[in-house]
Amino acid sequence: MLFGAITGDIVGSIYEFRNIKTKDFPFFSPRCYITDDSCMTIAVAAAINGWKKNGGDLSELAIKYMRDIGTKYPHMGYGHGFARWLMSEKPEPYNSWGNGAAMRISAVGWIGRSIAEVKRLSYMVTAVTHDHIEGIKGAEATAVAIFLARTGKSKEEIAQYITKNYYDWCSSVAELQDNYSWDGSCQGTVPPALQCFFESENFEDAIRNAISIGGDSDTIGAITGAVAEAYYSIPDEIKEKAKTYIPEDLLKMVLEFEKTV
Repeated sequence: MLFGAITGDIVGSIYEFRNIKTKDFPFFSPRCYITDDSCMTIAVAAAINGWKKNGGDLSELAIKYMRDIGTKYPHMGYGHGFARWLMSEKPEPYNSWGNGAAMRISAVGWIGRSIAEVKRLSYMVTAVTHDHIEGIKGAEATAVAIFLARTGKSKEEIAQYITKNYYDWCSSVAELQDNYSWDGSCQGTVPPALQCFFESENFEDAIRNAISIGGDSDTIGAITGAVAEAYYSIPDEIKEKAKTYIPEDLLKMVLEFEKTV
């Protein structure tokens, strides 16, 4: 449930600043690692777990867990605005439209019981930092795509919903391989990431599509992987390999979340 995003992050980690425009690469490299994408995906999941068990203010819990994990793992590639937010005495949203809103949202897509609830929960965990309309939209579109994928909707149905409610359609993977470049915004990241899922044949192929277009590879991989896992599930051998890259304390949070869904 979180391993799709985490796997995409791990596989893409070494290509963010060394883009490759091909699907032919070793899937897991010894040089791979988890980045801020995985850390914040786990933080949001831990916040939701705490909220489900004990109640309280989900937004405040999201702030707590993101700051707890972010300060424990400070050198993971956070954006400048988010890094300042992590260390500020009084954390406030900073009008961000960055793709960090979308890469961390996996848990919401799994925990919501309806599209309306997914949208509500997405806003609660996103607007604490990314309160720009494009940040809200990018996270919500990703969470809704995960929800639709895990509840049995076809790729065509998911694409129709996304096109009608969020983004006009995107270039093909082949066109993205030729023309796409690094873009840190939700609006420049979520549509290509979803397109990589729509053109995929299985989970691994979706991640390979995501890395092959270049750009912010770990984040595109995380978004694509999150939706692909919900649609295809994730092969056991890939999940087990991904576990070896995750610090023990964070892996415990991942497994605790999986028990509750």
